[in-house]
Amino acid sequence: MTWKERRTVTLLLSIAAVLAAALLIVFALRYREHRAAVTASSSDALPTEPGAITDPAACTSLTYYNGSATLTFSLQEDGTWVWADGPDFPLDGAHVTAMVDALAALKFQQVLPASESLESYGLDSPSATITAASANGTVQNLLFGKTTTDGDSYYMMMNGEESTVYIVADDLVRMAQTPIYAMCRLPETPDLSVLRSVTVQGPLAEAGEETETGKETETPQPPAVTLTARQAGEGDPLWFSGNDNVTANPLVQELLRDLRGLAVTQCVDYFPSDEAASICGFDQPAAQLEAVYAANGADQTFALTVGASMPGGSGYYVRLEGSAIYALAPDALDALLTIAGSGLRGS
Repeated sequence: MTWKERRTVTLLLSIAAVLAAALLIVFALRYREHRAAVTASSSDALPTEPGAITDPAACTSLTYYNGSATLTFSLQEDGTWVWADGPDFPLDGAHVTAMVDALAALKFQQVLPASESLESYGLDSPSATITAASANGTVQNLLFGKTTTDGDSYYMMMNGEESTVYIVADDLVRMAQTPIYAMCRLPETPDLSVLRSVTVQGPLAEAGEETETGKETETPQPPAVTLTARQAGEGDPLWFSGNDNVTANPLVQELLRDLRGLAVTQCVDYFPSDEAASICGFDQPAAQLEAVYAANGADQTFALTVGASMPGGSGYYVRLEGSAIYALAPDALDALLTIAGSGLRGS
């Protein structure tokens, strides 16, 4: 091969290399454009197909199953949400509204053809389901299977369409784990800054067992401790237990401070059965309190019943007026329980 032929071959090879490189660049650009289009498509909100809930304001019913409980909520004409199984339950609808908003803003991380069985995605036995309906009858039904390998996302199926599987963030599933009593609008204790009197009753002892003579032994009941405020001038009132001035008693001062800052921390059971109330210690309360206070130009009464200690010492079961059971932090009841058990001598 002459040098001219070698030069021609070299030139042709160089041109071919340049063309191949250019072709690879074109393929790479087209691939990136395609991936961007797929990502944008799969990141859109729920499609506006029949049955989709894309407008939070249009949602009038929400039901979710979280693996252990099913909760259904309905939107009322005044714009408030209620728990369908307990319309009288004081529901704080903020959580339901947040779920509806999250549903409307749901984005798909990936859209996959369901090439495997539903079991492989965990969709044969869903870990959670969410159903939202609007006033015009459209319904959106989401089924969540198992988590992806990173544990941060879930496989999801929409509206019973088994040919497509979506991968979505775990936000909705986590929100569906919220129990109903965590959505309770907690009662506010009254302003007890102007107290007239406070009465504390300790645990009532049960009668003793029957003796050999057939007579039942009697166990003396602990007397109630009543504290009465007496105004002396314009300053703070003096507190008396009977005729004794107990204003300076540390337990009295601690009790008054606790009552002024009293606030329940959570709802434990809003519709308790007799058995549940017994388990929480209300068959034999640890303490009962009745406070008379001034409000709106008249004397009002506030009652508090303390049941058993909660597991782990995290607080106490309590009842205000009504049958619902709430929780109070343990340090909010130290003085009350001491007075209930030992009187003012417990200081």
